[in-house]
Amino acid sequence: MAKRVVVYDAMQDGYAYWRTEPVGTHFDSAFTPDLTPAQMLKLGVFGGKYMTDCQDEFPRSWFTRARLCAERHDPRLNCFGVNASQSLAVWRRNGWIHRQDPRGWFQWYCRYYVGRRTADDARQIRRWRAIARHVAAIRKNCEPRDLECRRRQRQAVLHWAYDSRRI
Repeated sequence: MAKRVVVYDAMQDGYAYWRTEPVGTHFDSAFTPDLTPAQMLKLGVFGGKYMTDCQDEFPRSWFTRARLCAERHDPRLNCFGVNASQSLAVWRRNGWIHRQDPRGWFQWYCRYYVGRRTADDARQIRRWRAIARHVAAIRKNCEPRDLECRRRQRQAVLHWAYDSRRI
């Protein structure tokens, strides 16, 4: 059942981990994302730039309809057509990036989704749960499913696997 994965991409050279759980199952009970990584990529997250050099690590099906742009971050590819991202430099300065996942939370989620479990899971799940405050702000300030209301915040929530189209 366990499968060893060795990563060679622009940000990791020879990083290895084990997939110990079946794909898309056995999540921590505190972690209930609305969207799968494939759905997020199809909807448009991170301006299309996020996963352009590490596709070999994940199921090909995730990328068949993904909105990607290898050259640059393009907010037009985002579901809400706005930039809701901070730079990787900001994430590093704030201590949110750990060595095992140099691209941040979404990379952690992709690896968690395909079955990797690590000591960092609890921290990442706490970070994911903290985004619920943005979901609450959308609910408080917008009419239900008014997708023009708080588009930047809706896009940011989408980056964390909350389906802000349903709020």
